[in-house]
Amino acid sequence: MKVRILVSFKPSVLDPQGQAVRNALHTLGYQAVEDVRQGKVFELDLAGVDKAAAERLVPEIAHKVLANPIIEKYTWQIIQE
Repeated sequence: MKVRILVSFKPSVLDPQGQAVRNALHTLGYQAVEDVRQGKVFELDLAGVDKAAAERLVPEIAHKVLANPIIEKYTWQIIQE
């Protein structure tokens, strides 16, 4: 099973890299871009894990290892069973 985990800053946390990208886009004429939030993508290949086990395992991994729960949030999805 393959899962994708997206980690990004919580909305209340300043994202200087996202703001730099937004400013660069505005400089290039893309005024429609109101905001940019930077994040990380992780893809995990899980061996011998069914959907129920993934639903327990993936949030634990994301919370303990991949994201800083104080300033970051995460979402995840199964991309291949």
